[in-house]
Amino acid sequence: MALTDQDRIAITELIAMHGHLCDSGRLDRLDEVFTVDVTYDITDLGYPPLKGVAACAEAGRALGESNSVGHHVTNVVLTENTDGTVGALSKGIGINGDGTSGSVTYEDTAVRTDQGWRISHRKILARRAPLGG
Repeated sequence: MALTDQDRIAITELIAMHGHLCDSGRLDRLDEVFTVDVTYDITDLGYPPLKGVAACAEAGRALGESNSVGHHVTNVVLTENTDGTVGALSKGIGINGDGTSGSVTYEDTAVRTDQGWRISHRKILARRAPLGG
């Protein structure tokens, strides 16, 4: 089945909603973005992968004041996979409370569920050097 314009909009808004929920502290609503059994791979940041939406919310709460004050997503590119899932590649910019910032790449897999599109797998890649070096 071909990815429709409505699917593209829904998946792009799904990716954007993650930042809104995190920045407002509504971590109890992360199931609106992720599948219940999501794998949230943060190994590139030095942590083991999180398994499940509850673990993601708990990890966010545990960061407390260390959380970014702003999560911004740009450059979303969607690719249909042959298994019916959608690969989503995007850039994330985090603004910290002290004014510093950082950049990451999100590699997501979105799946169609009874509740609509959800991210079933997210891998975060830290950007530490220009030109991928």
